[in-house]
Formats: sequence, C-alpha cells, structure tokens
Amino acid sequence: MKTTIEYKDKSILVLGLAKSGFAAARILTQLGAKVTVNDQKPIDDSPEIQELHNLNIEVIGGGHPPDILERPFDLVVKNPGIPYSNPVLQKAQEKSIPIITEVEIAYHISEAEIIGITGSNGKTTTTTLIYEILKEGQKYPLISGNIGTVACEVAAKTTKAEVLVMELSSFQLMGTRYFKPRISVLLNIFNAHLDYHGTKEEYGKAKANIFKNQTKQDYAVVNADDPFVMELANDANATIVPFSLTRKSENGAYIKNGQIIFKNEPIIDIVDIVLPGRHNLENILATIAAVKLYGVSNEAIRRVLQTFTGVKHRLQYIETINGRKIFNDSKATNILATQTAIAAFSEPILLLAGGLDRGNSFDELIPSLKKVKGVIAFGQTADKILDAAREAGINLLKRVDNVEKAVIAAYDMSSEGDVILLSPACASWDQFKTFEQRGDMFVESVHKLKVD
Repeated sequence: MKTTIEYKDKSILVLGLAKSGFAAARILTQLGAKVTVNDQKPIDDSPEIQELHNLNIEVIGGGHPPDILERPFDLVVKNPGIPYSNPVLQKAQEKSIPIITEVEIAYHISEAEIIGITGSNGKTTTTTLIYEILKEGQKYPLISGNIGTVACEVAAKTTKAEVLVMELSSFQLMGTRYFKPRISVLLNIFNAHLDYHGTKEEYGKAKANIFKNQTKQDYAVVNADDPFVMELANDANATIVPFSLTRKSENGAYIKNGQIIFKNEPIIDIVDIVLPGRHNLENILATIAAVKLYGVSNEAIRRVLQTFTGVKHRLQYIETINGRKIFNDSKATNILATQTAIAAFSEPILLLAGGLDRGNSFDELIPSLKKVKGVIAFGQTADKILDAAREAGINLLKRVDNVEKAVIAAYDMSSEGDVILLSPACASWDQFKTFEQRGDMFVESVHKLKVD
C-alpha cells in the first residue's frame, strides 16, 4: 500500500457499512485517520463490528442522524448507493465537508497504475475481458470495483509491477476528487439511474469524472458511435483513443473487411471471436484499445477472444444440446437489456422471460419480439409478456410457473439450430433473491436436460 498523508490525522465519517464501508474504515485507520462509522441498521455483535471496535473505531447504528455532523469532521466517505438527498449528506454539503467514495481512497493508496471502466452497459464484460487479456499477456492485473470486490481493499495490496483494473459505477465516480486512471474507458451513456441523478446530463457528468483529472500523458478510450460520450470527451485532457463499429479511426479501434483493427494493425478476424452480439463487439473494441495501449501482444488477445464465452449471467454461453445453443442472460433485468440480447442472434430464438412486476407494460419489447420464434413466460409479469408476444405475431407461447419448467418447455418447443435464451426483461425479486440465483437455477435446469 502506497503511503499518503491525504487522510492522516483527519476526522472522517464513514457513512454506510456493507463491504465497502468496512474496508474503508479499516484502511483509513491504518492511514492514521480518526474514523467514525454510521450505518442505517442497528449494530450487532458480528466479528466485523468487533474488529472495528478493536481498531478504536466508533460505530453508530440505527439510522443516519443529521446532528452527527455537529462533530468536526474533515471528510465523509459514503457508500455509493446512499443518495445525496440523505440528510447527513445534505448537511455535509451545507457545511462544505468533502464527500467521497472508497474508490478515491483506492486511487491514493494504489501502487499500481489504474485502468478504469465505466458506461451504462457492458462494464462487467469489458472489465473482465481486459483483466483476462492482461493476465494472458503477463501484465499482472488485479480486478476490483463495482464488479464485486472493494477497490480500496484490492488497492491496498498492489505493487508497482501490477495493474489495477477497476469497474466503476456513476455512484462511485460521483464521489471522486483527485481520482486519475492511467487509462479510462467510457463505453456508452443511456438513460439509467435517473432516479438517483435526476437527469441524463447529471448522470453523464458523473460518468465523465473518470477522465476529469487525466492529462495528455493518460488515455481516454471512448465510443465514437455515441454522440453523448463524445460530447463528454470534448472536455477531457487525456489523449483520446476512439473505438467504432461504423467508421475508421487511425488512432483507435475499428472494423474493416471482417477484422478488428487497432491503429491500422489487424488484430483478429471477427469470425474467430466466440462471444456473440453486436454490443459485445463494442466491448471487444474498447478492450483491444485498452490492452494494446498497455503493450499486450496480438497473440495474447487472440487466445482469450477465441475462448472467452462471457461473464456469468451476462449473455453467457452454457452449452449446445442436440443442436440447440443455450445462453444465460439473467442479468437482463430491464427491457433494453433483453432487446440487446435478442439482437445478438440471427438464429431462431426461444425466449424465456418474466419476473417482478414493476407496473410497466412491455410494448417497447414488441419490435424485438418480431424476430423471436417462441416465448416461455414465468413470474409476476408472465401474462404481460405473453400479451406483448401475441402483439408481435408470435404463436408459439407458453406460461409456466418457474425457470425450471421454462427450460423444459423451451427445449420441447425448439428445433435443431435454435437458440434457447434466458433474458427475463425483469428483476428477479418475485421468485429469487438475486438475478444470480435465477441464472444458477437456469443453468442447473439446462444440465438436467442431458440427464433426463
């Protein structure tokens, strides 16, 4: 861990525990800060809480009292998910107390250079691909951030010989002040998290923090096909490295004659890439730009792209059974994600969809459903999805109780050459605790097909 005086002798409030709060509190204490932790939930006697007490960290639970800021705090480190409308954060802003997230701490203590990846869609796939290719190219990467591992906890263990690959959400980036990756990647900007940010402009502004502090010696890999991304990139001081599915760029990554090209150098034939979908081609272009900037060989890139079948639950290829290709896209918890998944295939699709009913219709899905062979629906939204499928002219329809029965029904309805695709277009919380649990049930049910 790199030594820093940024937090030494500072009085710091960590707002919200979870994994990131525990890690931030421990590391800030190691850096010489006086730390107080405040969490919405009542405090228990868990080993984690006992560890904080053993470090002389005061822990206050059972709510976020605004009067906690009557104490002279120098800094607030907030859990990314806590909105800025929280009374404690509003009070902090009134008192001009800086508010950060733990990725800012990660930047200050990381001995490794950072590659930061953000965007509305494709972050996890791109982050994972960059990590896997850097590993194949013997660049000693570590992976962290919004992908599930706390950034500052990983950063504390880095060395100068490594590179820290970090997936970053808008929530995390909004809480940065000096954060500066060596290479930033901005994949795309869609209307997302507007309940948190208010407007697309504010959402984009938070994303653009990824290259706010970069200089000409750093790189910003950006999507030249997304006008909003390019508008944000206009204010970046970094060296811009574009990627595009539709146009040539001598300074970036693009497609020509069925090949991916980087700075006029052929890297790989598209037919050799295992991962399906036009959207994944965008992720791959961004990935290639980032790893080539880091000096990875074309051979290492090809070895990974010829075998990488996807991140778990994100258009993940499972296997082929009797000529049916089967994919798990349980992470598709909204209509846009399912539209993207359907567009990834040219083969006939048996779509498994349904889940939590949030009150919306599925009219937006109808144009995409017109290329679907059959729909098997389950969960609270089953009837709504089947109505949309009928409107799209689909006759091959079935309502079932759960994912396991949906797999059996889809296989029975399918033919050789079809794709069986779980892409629910809904959250999982009507029948599952998480989309991961739903995807695992799907995969388990697929494996049972071979036994049965």
